[in-house]
Amino acid sequence: MSSPIDKTIARLGYAGLLPFVGLAGLMWLGRADLLPFVATALVAYAAVIVSFLGGIHWGLGFMRPEGGQVPADSVPRRFHFVWGIVPSLLAWLALMLPAVVALPSMGLALLVCYAVDRHTYPSLGLSHWLRLRLHLSLVAALSCMLGAAAL
Repeated sequence: MSSPIDKTIARLGYAGLLPFVGLAGLMWLGRADLLPFVATALVAYAAVIVSFLGGIHWGLGFMRPEGGQVPADSVPRRFHFVWGIVPSLLAWLALMLPAVVALPSMGLALLVCYAVDRHTYPSLGLSHWLRLRLHLSLVAALSCMLGAAAL
């Protein structure tokens, strides 16, 4: 049975999908004159979330012992710090691109972030979060792709 904190985290994660789904929907159903604004809003939200996903790795890196014993199947502590800045840099670059390019880029970045987490979480005892991460990543990436298709 999940703990109350696990349920709260899941609810917050799913609530975080509301801007993705809502903005992607508005791109298809909203007024044409608002399309550039809505597209920019979706790119910006995706960039914030991609950057957040990278920042999690800094937290994971700080939690790992420096020079201490780590499982053989674990990635080095330094990996978390190096990888942690990559999503932020990708997000920053996406903010300077036209939405038609930035949205699929952010969708792909969300999936890459999930793939990295799928590789790194198990050795940190975080496998139980991967199902939620998969759901969140797929809906967010699909929203970005559908938003791009509306342009």
